Amino acid sequence: MNQLMAMRAFRCIVECRGFSAAAERLETTHSTISRQLQQLEAELGTRLINRNTRRFSLTTAGQQYYLACVDILDRLDQAAVAVGQAQEKPSGVLRISAPVVIGTLELAKWLPGFQQRYPEIEVDLSCDDRFVDLIAEGLDVALRICGPLEDSSLVARLLTVSPMLLVASPAYIARHGLVRQVRELAGHQLLAFAGGSDWTLTDARGVATQIRAHGRFKADSISSLHAAALAGVGIAAFTRATVQDDLLSGRLVQMLPNCSLGQRHYYALYPHARHVALKVKVFVEFMAEHYRSGSPALG
Repeated sequence: MNQLMAMRAFRCIVECRGFSAAAERLETTHSTISRQLQQLEAELGTRLINRNTRRFSLTTAGQQYYLACVDILDRLDQAAVAVGQAQEKPSGVLRISAPVVIGTLELAKWLPGFQQRYPEIEVDLSCDDRFVDLIAEGLDVALRICGPLEDSSLVARLLTVSPMLLVASPAYIARHGLVRQVRELAGHQLLAFAGGSDWTLTDARGVATQIRAHGRFKADSISSLHAAALAGVGIAAFTRATVQDDLLSGRLVQMLPNCSLGQRHYYALYPHARHVALKVKVFVEFMAEHYRSGSPALG
């Protein structure tokens, strides 16, 4: 007896609710299906299906065995697909949604390496700070920067966690001075999103202070706030991942380094699917590797 074939026959009988329909789906005969079930029951030493001309039902053992069959056969199918995909070259158009800050300030850090590793993948990048509907908009994967995600209909792969920092340019500090205490922020130009931003700073003693970001400049994108900070317009809040190169080069200076401003999670999101496209798998793994390699600077 071929046990795997018998297990597939049994599963098909259960899901088709009958021998004839199962035989048709498996493109075999009623007698073959019946023989496979009999051999399987003989091998297991128990009846799996109660059957007569008018009644079809699973025994208790049959119910348990059916669930085990589904799990085993699905795992085998997934393994076969994974092995097959491993022999293929990732290719095709990869449609990505990403926040504007990743599509502008961080793009140069990962795109050349990805295209060099996977030359047969064509990247179609859409930059938007809103949470898009991947399925409705025909997207393969989305990169997002946010707090911890709640339950979602999407698969969420955490790429990294990066602390938020307050920064300003040397030119701004030269004109307005270095901030040494949280209360001094009230006298500074604080760059914020259009509509306002609330910052919660926690000092080394665990004391939290909420600050309403205010100033003569507001913007609706992180990229614009970043440009304003570099130009010396005011103090802004960014993830370390966004400004680590600026800090290393001295273009920006961290303010209140002993205070915590919270952190942001970087996610790759993609729809649930039994078999995720290889181009999506390799991209998500590449981005995870990219952020892992920068983890010392992100922490």
